[in-house]
Amino acid sequence: MSFRDLRNFTEMMRALGYHRLISMENFRTPNFALVSEILIWLVKRYDPHSDIPTDVDTESDRIFFIKAVAQFMATKAHIKLNTKRLYQADGYAVKEMLKITSMIYNAMKTKEMAQEDVVEEDNKFKFDLSSRISDLKAVRQLASEVTSKGASLYDLLGKEVDLRAARMAAIARPLEINETEKALRAAIKKVQESVEKTKEMLNNVVSDETSLDAKIEKKKQDLERHQKRLQTLQSVRPAYMDEYEKIEEDLQKQYEIYVEKFRNLNFLESQLDEFYRLEQERFEEAENNLRIVQHKLREKERDLMRGSLKDEDSDLDVLEDEGSDSDLEESRPSKPRLIRNGLMAGTQTGYDCGKPDISGFYLSHHNLRVLLHLSPAFASDRKWMEKGWNQKSLTDLCHTVT
Repeated sequence: MSFRDLRNFTEMMRALGYHRLISMENFRTPNFALVSEILIWLVKRYDPHSDIPTDVDTESDRIFFIKAVAQFMATKAHIKLNTKRLYQADGYAVKEMLKITSMIYNAMKTKEMAQEDVVEEDNKFKFDLSSRISDLKAVRQLASEVTSKGASLYDLLGKEVDLRAARMAAIARPLEINETEKALRAAIKKVQESVEKTKEMLNNVVSDETSLDAKIEKKKQDLERHQKRLQTLQSVRPAYMDEYEKIEEDLQKQYEIYVEKFRNLNFLESQLDEFYRLEQERFEEAENNLRIVQHKLREKERDLMRGSLKDEDSDLDVLEDEGSDSDLEESRPSKPRLIRNGLMAGTQTGYDCGKPDISGFYLSHHNLRVLLHLSPAFASDRKWMEKGWNQKSLTDLCHTVT
């Protein structure tokens, strides 16, 4: 902490209108309460609508408060603050707060100067500023000196209350030459010790400088030696380099062959997949066509069977009228109507052989045996012969169905 920074800070705070008097003794020791109060006032002065936590009772609250202030000034005013120094709350914190104070103070001065310029323009007071640059510099220097003198005077007046008693005690105390001489000798001794320490540190710096120069020289020599070694290695061609280049060329050729084969393999796999897909489509199409043909054949067989059953009914009626034929009666165990009923009954009772008949219904094994037994009589009839049905065709039909 420098006296000048503290003086400028107190003077600027007074100029900005801070409600409390700030003494230079306030920051001799850590004073976090005052620092937090000043920071809150500065933040509110910069942005009245800012939201900064004011609770500084615990250590975590103080840390959070310092971080919030530093973040606010960094984002809003682009001022980087050292949080560690602010947390110390001593003279080093004054340097950080001086950054905010200077910015606000300069803004205020700029505004005042702008207002003065407006007043001067209104009064139509014009002058050549370039011809009075030297006067402007002198005025600024005098203004800074007046500020510094005023700050120092204010500090001295603030200390007057504390120093008055000490001054009066010192004046009232009788002057003793021996004690004065002793104090002066002690002060001189301390100064001499500090001078000796400084000289010793300078000697150490010289010795350190010499040792560092020696190390630098050694590193330079090592660097030169390594560079020469590198150049030598770069100039010498390794013994295995020819073989390496040959193997590298072979590797490149093998890689090209591999890439070509890999592409061919991918192409062939795609062709094979396409072939399988086409075969699957052909197979499905053939199955669909086969189902259609089978369906048509079944329809035709049903139609033929319906016609044959109608002819069978008419022939059975004729055979019943011819009851005088004993051979035909012996060969028939029952009437054809009953046989037809038996066929239908076998179909209804469910003794199916598992395959469809031409007429669309299922024939049982019993009905098939009866049909085979009666097939000679059916085949001997003229109407059955005209229809093209005989024993062989009926037998083939029954075998086909079973």
